[in-house]
Amino acid sequence: MSTAPSTAPDGVRVATAMHTFPKTCGPATTVAQAWAAFERPKVHSLLVLDGGRLLAVVDRADLAGAGPDEPAAAVGTLHGRVARAGDDLAATWATMADAGRRRVAVVDDDGGLLGLLCLKRHGRGFCSDAGIQARIDERAATRDRP
Repeated sequence: MSTAPSTAPDGVRVATAMHTFPKTCGPATTVAQAWAAFERPKVHSLLVLDGGRLLAVVDRADLAGAGPDEPAAAVGTLHGRVARAGDDLAATWATMADAGRRRVAVVDDDGGLLGLLCLKRHGRGFCSDAGIQARIDERAATRDRP
């Protein structure tokens, strides 16, 4: 895992680097449904929401040993998996690197989900709305070809 580059500008906030349309699920999502979601290669964390409020971030490892009918939110956590939109980006990036995390949910002061801060695989920047949308469009175009 790479650490935040020394060139990260001071004073830049997490909100400037997050993407704003992460995949989410509701509070009734079961462990079995979470396992099914993780079968998709681009799903690395599930963000469990209730009325826009983030209840838990669930990773694959959280599901180990849980019963298939248990609520997925009960096995996830917010601890270490959440940043605030106004947090310093360089400090958040360094914390993510130290913890070996590539993703943290971004919330407002009331716990409402605003987006996802997602470190790119190469570790030198963050996924953007434009980049994610381009991959979605490319997959759709490939799927629609005869």
